[in-house]
Amino acid sequence: MNVFLPDSLKSFVDEQVIQGGYSSSSEYIRELIRQDQERTRLRSLLLQGAASPFSGPADEAYFHRLRDRIRQRASE
Repeated sequence: MNVFLPDSLKSFVDEQVIQGGYSSSSEYIRELIRQDQERTRLRSLLLQGAASPFSGPADEAYFHRLRDRIRQRASE
């Protein structure tokens, strides 16, 4: 795949490669795509959560139970 950028965008990408420690513009672009994939996945999860039925308040007891479940799974 080839992508052609106007000079202003090419300069921006080149600067990001230097500042971000990337070895090439392709590496930088791949990282942007991975970040966008993750953002899209998180957005989907948030929308699923928002559409799910209400299961009670997210109060102190809720987070205590959540921590307990996480600790239990980690010890298995």
